[in-house]
Amino acid sequence: MLNCRKRAYRWRPAACAALFLAFQPGITSAQEAQGAETLGTPPAPEITFTSWTGPYMRSQMLGFVRPYEQENNTSVHVAHYNGGINEIRDQVESANVIWDVVDLTQADSLRACREGLLENLSDIDLPTGADGTAASEDFVPGALNECGVGVIVWATAFAHSNSTYGDNPPSTIQDFFDVDTYPGARAIRNDPSVIMEWALMADGVAREDVYPMLETEEGVERAFDMMDNIRSGLQLWSAGREPVRMLNSGDVAMSMIWATTGATASQEDGADFSVNMDGRVIELDLFGIPKGSRYKEEAIDFIRYASSTQALADMVGYLPNGPARNSSLDLLSAETLSQIPNGPAYEDQAFIRSDAEWWAANHARLEEAFKIWTSAGARQGAAGTVR
Repeated sequence: MLNCRKRAYRWRPAACAALFLAFQPGITSAQEAQGAETLGTPPAPEITFTSWTGPYMRSQMLGFVRPYEQENNTSVHVAHYNGGINEIRDQVESANVIWDVVDLTQADSLRACREGLLENLSDIDLPTGADGTAASEDFVPGALNECGVGVIVWATAFAHSNSTYGDNPPSTIQDFFDVDTYPGARAIRNDPSVIMEWALMADGVAREDVYPMLETEEGVERAFDMMDNIRSGLQLWSAGREPVRMLNSGDVAMSMIWATTGATASQEDGADFSVNMDGRVIELDLFGIPKGSRYKEEAIDFIRYASSTQALADMVGYLPNGPARNSSLDLLSAETLSQIPNGPAYEDQAFIRSDAEWWAANHARLEEAFKIWTSAGARQGAAGTVR
């Protein structure tokens, strides 16, 4: 009996199949060839697309994942995560890369690229815009980098409980930190970004001075001092639907929230909160391919499709983030255009564009200080000294 698994035999599926079939009586040469081909052919690639869960993932599933599967007669495995680059780093460093395309914030895209965790996409051949605009000119500023291709323009805003504040709701980012006028517990994302910009803006720092101020220890301390106002009862969240549940259950009176997720959820039955766009922080998301993906070419093909004018417009039609391509704007309804966070509807309200380059260089430093602030009773300063 032939044993292809013995140590003395270097087992390969096609070779083993041929040897096995050669010993079987009554099998024709055509059947032999077919059997060897079947046993020796690897399965068709199935890329894994990893993104944020909730309404955003739904918009991507309906906007470009399902259409891509149907048009290419293939399947895409979809996974979800809560952001950051730690999981990508673990996969790349262990040579066990199981994600093929990841939806990353702009800052995370830059950080992962600089650490060598992403494939270089600088020479990717992206389709022109539907209006004929070259891809290099069609994407919004910051949406193309050495390792990333833009997806959406989005924002973080704050939401407040309707039943808590009634006819006197908060209206400015200063109100988020004013627990005397607007009492009640707050919730923020478990990350130093956004909340530290908000704290300085609420304390009167001009938006063009926010990042230079955070370069200094005095600026970091100033932000934490402002954040101390909301420390009592503070809750942290990671996934986008968590603040929705916190607000509707009455666990918190105000919360940081992803703007479009919040705006959509606030219209659901039983919702008891409203979203305020004052002070919103505008950011980008980009596609990236973890270094060492087994299906790099298939992943690139998926990115080409998903970042096309039509695909981005279709996605935004299900959840009104801003598309990363300008040509996609012409395909959006007037209602959707009025809701996107970088659209004309909110021009009169304060906002700041997240400096992704700055966060890519400074996130680790402020993340450490933020963790100390959220966990320590006797808070330490940015340089590690006890205050």
